[in-house]
Amino acid sequence: QNEKYYQGIRAAVSRVKERGEKAIVLDIGTGTGLLSMMAASAGADFCYAIEVFKPMANVAVKIVEKNGFSDKIKVINKHSTEVTVGPDGDMECRANILVTELFDTELIGEGALPTYEHAHKYLVQEGCEAVPHRATVYVQLVESKRMWSWNKLFPIHVEAEDGEKIIVPPSEMENCPGLPSVCDIQLNQMPSSDFTALSDVVTMFSVDFSKPVQSASTCYRVQLEPVKSGKAQIVLSWWDIDMDPSGMINCSMAPYWVKPTSNLQWRDHWMQCVYFLPNEEPVLQGEKVCLTACRDEYSVWYKLQKAREEENKADVHVESPVCRCHAHLLWNRPRFGELNDRDRTHQYIKSLRKVLNTDSVCLCISDGSLLPLLAHYLGAKQVQYFILLYSSLQCSLAFFSHIFFKANNLEDKIKVLEARPELLKPSHFGDKKVSVVVGEPFFSTSLLPWHNLYFWYARTAVTSHLTSSVTVLPQSASLHMMIVEFQDLWRIRSPCGICEGFDVQTMDDMIKDSLNFRESKEAEPHPLWEYPCKSLSDPLEVLTFDFRETVPQHCLSTEGSVNLLRKGKSHGAVLWMEYHLDADISISTGLMQISNEKGNCEWNPHCKQAVYFFSSVIESETLSDPGAVTYAINFDTKTGEIALDFKL
Repeated sequence: QNEKYYQGIRAAVSRVKERGEKAIVLDIGTGTGLLSMMAASAGADFCYAIEVFKPMANVAVKIVEKNGFSDKIKVINKHSTEVTVGPDGDMECRANILVTELFDTELIGEGALPTYEHAHKYLVQEGCEAVPHRATVYVQLVESKRMWSWNKLFPIHVEAEDGEKIIVPPSEMENCPGLPSVCDIQLNQMPSSDFTALSDVVTMFSVDFSKPVQSASTCYRVQLEPVKSGKAQIVLSWWDIDMDPSGMINCSMAPYWVKPTSNLQWRDHWMQCVYFLPNEEPVLQGEKVCLTACRDEYSVWYKLQKAREEENKADVHVESPVCRCHAHLLWNRPRFGELNDRDRTHQYIKSLRKVLNTDSVCLCISDGSLLPLLAHYLGAKQVQYFILLYSSLQCSLAFFSHIFFKANNLEDKIKVLEARPELLKPSHFGDKKVSVVVGEPFFSTSLLPWHNLYFWYARTAVTSHLTSSVTVLPQSASLHMMIVEFQDLWRIRSPCGICEGFDVQTMDDMIKDSLNFRESKEAEPHPLWEYPCKSLSDPLEVLTFDFRETVPQHCLSTEGSVNLLRKGKSHGAVLWMEYHLDADISISTGLMQISNEKGNCEWNPHCKQAVYFFSSVIESETLSDPGAVTYAINFDTKTGEIALDFKL
């Protein structure tokens, strides 16, 4: 990508010089100053490098100076819309080359369009060169049960004592257009068996950055001829950029099945988009349909119509979709997938069956969970669904619970408790003691796997309302870890050092200082199904949490060492939780299996795992003694946080 930018900048500077003009460059969102240094080194006469984030602008000044370009590059610490032009302005004159890297996976989500619109009006000359010159957005219509399960809730079948029951989603949810926020993923990790292409790849729209850009809301339409009959559910989308007008210097985000022969460049800042159609639409092979893309300044959404309906332009609205059912506000895409995971639901049903009877008074502690409905159908006499008053999503939780229970005719069978756990009174429970406490556990504010241990704290806070022989499900949890080598994810922590011949180490130092300030002893969440890795050690259980007991006053600590079994680079440790519903049934939020002798891992696709990157990477070359990693892990019961320390 940097190489392509450099080629494009060299070509743009040459074209300006060939016209006999001075090359004046405007670089918006300069970051390290890299693109400006490329321009200066390519022969540009002067560069204005704009960076709104002050710490980054300070770093850019140092990097520019270190590389000897202070006389050719002026770093301006402002938003581009505040930059002035003129003898006393930030820029002496308008630029004739516009260079930017303002894009995200959706292309426009970081405000590229209004930024370009303003720049063309006030900061660059008419007919300027632009690098990149144009961007093109591509789409493909697909059917995919897996991806559709990230947006809609499927009916759940429960075998109860009195016959089969079906938990149905409310009609508000069935007809809800969802949210316009993009679902961006590494589509290169999506197996071809998980979707069916219903159309060829087509161009949806393109933007020429060398001409004035309009950011106002608009729609684009394209006719598609389905190559297969099926249910159109998903629009897959990505873009490419041409660095030059001829399109010879191209940088593409296309997934593996589009360009199977080309070398796929791994990126985490630009991936691919999954868009959900408002409803699934049946399409027939050869029978044309019209796909409409609408956009505002920052987001894109799609609608599919029969080709003949396309004449009626009135029923395509530019207004952004709004979630009416509250579920899309409450649950992210992986959470939808988790609730639609039949195998997982079956494990909960099996466990609940063992502990519930007609005398059970059941309390459910989890956000937006289906457990209260399962508990009712499996025989609990009384079910309380506890909504915690800690969450900004409390209103959505309450509303969604109401419409969900109503859709299943259970609004008078399941009582919703809206209170902080420590403020619950016996009257909340009809002066009965709770005999079964259940949780998945899942809380929408959790970021790292152990944040769902909030269940333990809530269970502790309601102890006075529980019977002495209370059953808690899950009965316990355990924290597991494994040392891994990442195929690509290590790059997000890898220093840049020298980039395209320019020394940007000052930025590495800034990142290192900020990590040392706080995060070097912390893990970060990543969905590892998108980021392949291989295990270098066996998985190891390191801490256990017994939910049958209350949270202890003292910290829980452990230390030890784990042996490395395979050759490879120890990039870091992965940590995850396992919940033991009973003695025989466990749910893993992390490792599902190590799939072969090379150590390739399969991860739970509905959860993010915790990744702790080691500050230095040790490569074990020999199998005779690959070495070991020592660890110290401390769970602070006062804060619920886990401190990690590893030594190679």
